[in-house]
Amino acid sequence: ILDYIPEGITLLPNTSGARNAEEAVRIARLARELGCGNFVKIEIMRDSKYLFPDNQETIKATEILAKEGFVVMPYMYPDLNVARDLVNAGAASVMPLASPIGSNKGLATKEFIQILIDEIDLPIIVDAGIGRPSQACEAMEMGAAAIMANTALATAGDLPMMASEIKNAIEAGHKAYLAGL
Repeated sequence: ILDYIPEGITLLPNTSGARNAEEAVRIARLARELGCGNFVKIEIMRDSKYLFPDNQETIKATEILAKEGFVVMPYMYPDLNVARDLVNAGAASVMPLASPIGSNKGLATKEFIQILIDEIDLPIIVDAGIGRPSQACEAMEMGAAAIMANTALATAGDLPMMASEIKNAIEAGHKAYLAGL
């Protein structure tokens, strides 16, 4: 399948499904061996009902993989101390959840994400829960480096239109942030 990926496209394997650091590290190593490169999103969840990330296991996996040369992008519950530990473990970015995965509830953790944006010297990529273009715009207005949107697109009645409008919202929010809200 990797033969069909256009040149210039970077794959971001995801360790979703991992229940601990050991499983996440194994998935990341397998992805690299398959030719997916060094980028990896660490997503470790012991909780199968709410799908909240296990921050402590995420720190462990980040440290191991960063030492092995991976560009680690850890998904985490927004907590300043954990974010600092992820920085120290070698994370390339921090990806706090906005609200539970698949909920489309927007920035339920907005105040905590703002603290991370203000205090962490890595890109903050808002992940999980973004359900509308306006929510993507709001995250970018706060100073987020990027957002991750999945369910908003997967559940949209018109996928190409929703993707276009989320892109427009991201651009508008970023420009508003740069303008000095």
